[in-house]
Amino acid sequence: MQAIIHAADIQDRDGGVLLMGSLFGLFPFLLKLYADSGYQGERFQRGLGEACRQVNVAIIKRSEVRKFVVLPKRWIVERTIGWLNRCRRLAKDWECLNRNGLAFLRWASIR
Repeated sequence: MQAIIHAADIQDRDGGVLLMGSLFGLFPFLLKLYADSGYQGERFQRGLGEACRQVNVAIIKRSEVRKFVVLPKRWIVERTIGWLNRCRRLAKDWECLNRNGLAFLRWASIR
């Protein structure tokens, strides 16, 4: 769908608002956003409301139990990150330019 590469000093929730702002109008059928606890808070909700008014956010938190529990919808994100981590080029920050990092991320996503 979409990806943004930015500096490391930008918080995930601020980068999430940038990402959702870039999706505005491209996917009008997008109504629900599943996010982890790093995206909870009034600041993200307010920024997302300005970028995409129709999107509802569902925060999926980790299980408090100390054993493995499959959480609904969270496994989709974890599986995707696992697929991307198989690409050695994405393991370290080798790229000098953000556009090169974005190109390799897209290339890994195609695989």
